[in-house]
Amino acid sequence: MAAPHVQHFYHAETGTLSYVVSDPASRDAAVVDPVLGLDIASGRTDDSQVADILQYLGAEQLKLRWILETHAHADHLSGAQPVKARAGGSVAIGAGICDVQEYFAKIFNLQKSFRADGHQFDKLLLVDEEFAIGELRCRVIPTPGHTSDSVTYLIGDAAFVGDSLFMPDAGTARCDFPGGDAGVLYDSIQRLFALPPDTRLFVCHDYQPDGRELRFQTTIAEQAAHNIHVGKSRTRDDFIALRERRDATLQLPRLIIPSIQVNIRAGRLPAAENNEVSYLKIPINHF
Repeated sequence: MAAPHVQHFYHAETGTLSYVVSDPASRDAAVVDPVLGLDIASGRTDDSQVADILQYLGAEQLKLRWILETHAHADHLSGAQPVKARAGGSVAIGAGICDVQEYFAKIFNLQKSFRADGHQFDKLLLVDEEFAIGELRCRVIPTPGHTSDSVTYLIGDAAFVGDSLFMPDAGTARCDFPGGDAGVLYDSIQRLFALPPDTRLFVCHDYQPDGRELRFQTTIAEQAAHNIHVGKSRTRDDFIALRERRDATLQLPRLIIPSIQVNIRAGRLPAAENNEVSYLKIPINHF
C-alpha cells in the first residue's frame, strides 16, 4: 500500500492537529482539518496556522488538490476558505453534513438565508467513495458517533480519523453532541479496527494528558491493544456505559457557538450586513 508523506500542524489554543498529506511522486497534496483561530473576547480571527500551512506547501512545491474536513467541528473554526483562497483546492466533507446543517439552521434560525443541502462545499463525499491525490488512492470510511457526519479518510496506508479516536492514553471523543451516539461510535471504531494492524492513524486532537509531549500518530494495532476507552476488546455495552458516564461530566467546548456557525458554511463567516461587518449569533438559554 502506498505511503503518503504526512506533515502535522498543531494549534495549541484548541488542541487541534491539522495535516498536509502529499504524494511524493506527483507532489499533489491535501490539507486535512485546517484551523482558523478566533479570539472570542475581541471577535478577531487569526490565520497564523493557515499561514504556516501555506508556507509549507510553497517550500515543498506541493500542488493543493483537496481540503478535507472530517466533520463539522465544534471546537475550532475551519480554515478551509483562507487556505483555498490562497492555494486552491476543493473543499470536501462527508455527505452527512446536510443533516448537521439542517439541525443547526433551526437552532440559529437561518432557514431564510441558508440552504441545508451541502452546496457550500465543493464536494460532498459518499460512503466508501474513492478519489485520488496524485497516485495515492483515498477512500471515505463512515465513522459516525461523535457526530452524525464524521468520516475517516484512508489515504494510502494512513487513516485520518478526526475526533473518533484520540491517542490511546486519551481514549475516544464525546458522543453527547446532536446526532452523537456512543453505540454508533463503538461500531465505527470496530470498522477502523478491521483495517490492517500497521495502518498509520492520525488524530485531530491531542490534549497531552498528564503533561506528556505532543503525540499525533499511532497505529490500528496500538489502538486496539491500549486505547483506554475501547481497546483490549472492551464490549459495546461497557463502552456505552463508560462514554455516557464521562460525557455527563463534560462542559461544552469554549468555541462551539461560533465554530458551528462557520463550519456548516464550509469555513465561511456569515455574510456581512449592510455596515460591512459579519456577525455571529448566540442562542440564549438554549445549549
